[in-house]
Amino acid sequence: MVNVQYSNGSGCGNETASERPMMRRFMIESVKYWVNEYHVDGFRFDLMGVHDIETMNQIRAALDEIDPRIFVYGEGWSAGACALPNDLLGMKANIPQMPRIAAFSDDMRDALRGPFSDDTKPGWLADPAGQAQLKESLKAGIAGMIEHPQVDYSQVNYSDAPYAIEPTQMMAYVSCHDDMCLVDRLKASAPQAPLSSPVGDTIDPSQKTDEAPSGVVGGGIIRLDLLAQTAVMTSQGVPFMLAGEELLRTKQGVHNSFESPDSINQIDWQNKERYPQVFAYYRDLIALRQHHPAFRLGKADLVRQHLEFLDTDDAVVAYRLKDNAGGDPWKNIIVILNAATEAQMVTIPEGDYTVVCCDQQISEQGLGQVRGDHVLVDPQSALIIYK
Repeated sequence: MVNVQYSNGSGCGNETASERPMMRRFMIESVKYWVNEYHVDGFRFDLMGVHDIETMNQIRAALDEIDPRIFVYGEGWSAGACALPNDLLGMKANIPQMPRIAAFSDDMRDALRGPFSDDTKPGWLADPAGQAQLKESLKAGIAGMIEHPQVDYSQVNYSDAPYAIEPTQMMAYVSCHDDMCLVDRLKASAPQAPLSSPVGDTIDPSQKTDEAPSGVVGGGIIRLDLLAQTAVMTSQGVPFMLAGEELLRTKQGVHNSFESPDSINQIDWQNKERYPQVFAYYRDLIALRQHHPAFRLGKADLVRQHLEFLDTDDAVVAYRLKDNAGGDPWKNIIVILNAATEAQMVTIPEGDYTVVCCDQQISEQGLGQVRGDHVLVDPQSALIIYK
């Protein structure tokens, strides 16, 4: 008698045999139906690493015949060992074999906030001792996980080589639905973050209590939250944001909340009034990316041509988008991310610059002017300037 067991690469008891002709056809016909009947314009494949490469490419080809603008991305991993070997599956490392299909970058996510395996371990945002090790992973994410002459992939946390042929194959994010919200993760991994910001508090003084509304700790946590999203939204990858993060969403520390009640999953809309500066920052950060093609060049050759990292200390990542990147009206844009709890002096190419992001405020019309070859960057915040 043969002992037969289901292959459990999904972690849910079984997995689909996508390489079988009828299963493959079922998947292809399903996505075509959703597009034609329901006008779906994008697909996210949960655990894309359990599906075979050929099926994913045939799905992409079928969608291209309908509308090549339809976006396809997924989780570039499985939840366990699969029936097929990894080199035949839609794993993150195999993204070069799947043109115009993107995968989540856990490299950038965990570099920023800390590893998935340990909720209490901080990342580059709040771990001075580990910033040197994590900085290269953040740089790789900012470049879109492509080959770049200033990124050393031997130091990137989960990828020893670029996995994206084009930056549009990399999903930049810092939290998702089946993990801690960003605020929850920062509370768990950076409990030492002060309740009051070093400069320019983002919270109403009347809300400065040990536990602010909706369980959101203020001050330093908010500064780290906005800094993390600035890295995501100014990267060359495709940014992904969990619904409600612009309102400092919390799930009270619950990871996978699919079976949790509304008290855990609800978005607290009153946070828009409690933390208006936070909502405004997210809104203006998204608009900044939309208005400036330098942040979304789309082609690896253009990124290598226009994106230049600047020399900084471990707690700071800085880069310049130069020479009207992507036809941007701003000739040179400099983005500086400072995770240190103290202000940092950073050397930049000499010039006259307009400040558009400083100390948790964004204005494309300008917040002021700086001149010279050095700038002082506020603690735990981003500075974006242009000329």
